[in-house]
Amino acid sequence: MAGADRVSGGRPEILFPLFADITTLAGIGPKIRTALERPGLTRPRDLLLTLPTGVIDRRPRESIADLELPAVATVEVVVEAHHPPRASGRPHRVTVRDARHTFQIVFFRARGEWVKGMLPEGARRLVSGKVELFDGMAQMPHPDHVLPLAEAEALPAFEPLYPLTEGVTQRVMARAAADALDRTPSLPEWIEPSLRAAEGWPEWRLALVSAHQPTGVAIETPARQRLAYDELLAHQMTLALARGRDRKLRGRESRGDGRIRRRILDALSYRPTAAQLRAMEEIDGDMAAPRRMNRLLQGDVGSGKTLVALAAMVTAVEAGGQAALMAPTEILARQH
Repeated sequence: MAGADRVSGGRPEILFPLFADITTLAGIGPKIRTALERPGLTRPRDLLLTLPTGVIDRRPRESIADLELPAVATVEVVVEAHHPPRASGRPHRVTVRDARHTFQIVFFRARGEWVKGMLPEGARRLVSGKVELFDGMAQMPHPDHVLPLAEAEALPAFEPLYPLTEGVTQRVMARAAADALDRTPSLPEWIEPSLRAAEGWPEWRLALVSAHQPTGVAIETPARQRLAYDELLAHQMTLALARGRDRKLRGRESRGDGRIRRRILDALSYRPTAAQLRAMEEIDGDMAAPRRMNRLLQGDVGSGKTLVALAAMVTAVEAGGQAALMAPTEILARQH
């Protein structure tokens, strides 16, 4: 292939930016990289596929007066006064006033000069965070955002909430995810057109943009459904390719003569069901074939799967081999 269609190790060149080192993303240095490695995030594509688990409504409101507390609020305030702590361990309080109500912004273990620089008396600021009641007064401890009015547009109306690991903040995740989105290409569609049209799903890149830059508080959206379908489709295609590869490899033909199986079935106090006998026959056919067997036996509790598995084991023994029955728990092993 030429140009963007060249491949390296089976990966198209157009996807190379998504498989670069994660430190190529904005705001991620060696320290953050080490933190992100714990949950397995090592490439931009990992950030891209780490979808938000929730959304915070950051739309500005006139006042906190009508809120049912505790609640997240975004309001424009005037800074009225600072109240530095009078004793060690006490918080630094800042009295602010919105269009209808006065409340306090509270900082614990914060340097006074830093707080005064961020919230100078007489200044107008856009603040956003959780408002709660303390001793009958509304307060906003450690606001999530404090912005000059000229920078208010930088605050998204709906802020995504990402799963975090120690040492990584929401701002770091959001900034890195936005950078990963910027390097994400538009790709040819792989979902069957009629299915995508019937479900109302966006194309792949737009679905990622919608998931990382929500326009509402709802999580279950057509974009998220489409990405979930992509994951399921990729998984099923991987299994199909693996099965196809394995079936090309020669297997060991195992043909039983039935001498042991007949003794076992005759010793039972009941006759196997038609479904059990059919499953035994199909498995016998797979084991006798020159290709490798890849089969999953599925059935309700008490439907007789263990007897079918025993019959397959007996076939292997009758063919001169050995068989082992493995159980995931000690209780089930004792039952067997």
